[in-house]
This record gives sequence, C-alpha cells and structure tokens, in this order.
Amino acid sequence: MPAVTVLEVIQRSSEFLARKGVDSPRLQVELLLAELLQVPRLKLYLDFERVLTEPQLAALRAMVRRRAEREPLQHIIGSTCFCGLNFAVSPAVLIPRPETELLAERAWQHLQRLRAAGAASPSVIDVGTGSGCLAITLAVKCPEAAVHAVEISEAALAIATSNAQRRGVSERVHFHQSDLFAGLPKELRFDLIVTNPPYIATSELDTLQPEVRNFDPHLALEGGADGLAFYRRLAAEAPRHLSAQGTLMAEFGDDQAEAVAEIFRSAVWSIDELVRDLAGNLRIMIARGPVY
Repeated sequence: MPAVTVLEVIQRSSEFLARKGVDSPRLQVELLLAELLQVPRLKLYLDFERVLTEPQLAALRAMVRRRAEREPLQHIIGSTCFCGLNFAVSPAVLIPRPETELLAERAWQHLQRLRAAGAASPSVIDVGTGSGCLAITLAVKCPEAAVHAVEISEAALAIATSNAQRRGVSERVHFHQSDLFAGLPKELRFDLIVTNPPYIATSELDTLQPEVRNFDPHLALEGGADGLAFYRRLAAEAPRHLSAQGTLMAEFGDDQAEAVAEIFRSAVWSIDELVRDLAGNLRIMIARGPVY
C-alpha cells in the first residue's frame, strides 16, 4: 500500500466530511488526528510529511466515519474543554457549550466577591449538573466555596463524579441525585444557585442539528411545550433554598430573555441583570428571589 502522509489524510478526510455536510471539516479531521497521535493540533503543521502506519490509518478511518454519521467530535474523543479544563463526556450528558463558560465566569466572580466581603465559605449549587462542568469549575476557581450539584440522571452523575475525581475536587463537590431541589435536605441554603436547564421546546427538537438531536440526551434538552417549564419550577422552588440576599444565575435560549424574566418577576423575584453572550444575544439572567 502506498505511503499516506499526514497532509494527504487531512485533505482526503476533509473532503469526505465536507460531502457529508459536517461543519469545519478540516478542523474536525485535524482534531481527530491530533487526538489519535496524541500531539497538539498545531504540531501537525510541522509534520505534514509524516507517514501514518496502517493501524493509525484504520483507527482514523473509523473516527472519521463516526463523525460523518454526525456523531459529535467530543463523543468520539471522549472529552471536551470547558473554561480551560478537560471534562469527560458521553451520550449520558449534554456536551458543554461555549456560551455556558460565561455563566461559569459570572458565577465564580460572584463567589469571589462574597469571599472578599467576608463570607468564609460561600455556598453554591449547580442545578442539573450533567457532566459537572459548572460545579467542578467553580470548585477549582473558588477553593473556599461549598459546592453542591444536583442531577436527576444516575448515568450523568457517574460522569460528573468521575470528572470531579479527575480534577481533584471530589471531596469539595457534593453530588445529589435529585429532581431539582426535591431530594435535597430541607435545611440546605445557598448563596448562589447556577443552572443551565433544558430550554428547547418539544416541537423544536426535530429541527436541531443531528449532532444534538441524535446524540445529546433529550432529558437535558427538552423544556416542555414552550421550553420554559423548568424556569417556572425554578422560580417557584428555588427561594426555599436561597440564603438571605441569595442570587440565582440561569442560562436560557435565544429569544427567551423576556419570557424567562417575566416568569421570575411574577414570582416576586428581582431581576438584577440580563447578560449578553459574545455573539450579542441575551443569554443569562441574574436575579434575587424572595427568601422563605
């Protein structure tokens, strides 16, 4: 068999993925190849003439075929980067989105302000933790914080627990299997609640990209008939778990800002800020609720 170089395999595989409708096909191939060879992606550009072995070619072909079937790159690799940290992912959890990094950043800045204001151990809970990316990032960025996380899916909790162990924070992140707050001890109160809940309307699920529709868990996507079911529950249930002057930060979908804010205003919450993401879209609500 003729020798096949790094450059040749990138070019051929990129053309194949492009025909299959995969976005950024060359980048996708380079990331797969870098993972296979265990080198930084940019190092491929310094080694274009490297000849791949037959086992390497076979392994790459299998990875590219999976991507051509629209399986997410992160599932094929088995991990993704969030706020500079590496997290394992699987079909049991929602793949963390770049937009959610803004929620994480706002949350750890808030915890740091509480700490600077004299709170010895500010408390935070991540509602619907999935891979654990939010809770674990907050534990890494704010070592003094008391971090809790809830998740209804046992399979997702297993991934989150494993990620906490990998990041060395398993003793500082307390995971609970719970449908929102239902399974929490009633006495628990938090200075900060963070959440990226399901917010896709049921009728819109079939319109999502195949990578999302066919591979992300629908439990982490579907937010009821109008996509707002979980915000109604949060507005009603969260105040019982807020400390005095406690804050909630919630991510929401495109064009949902006013509807989400109105749900919380109607439940006597005070909306502090609606935050735009890097694309200029309103993406995060910061609110303070009535304390029971």
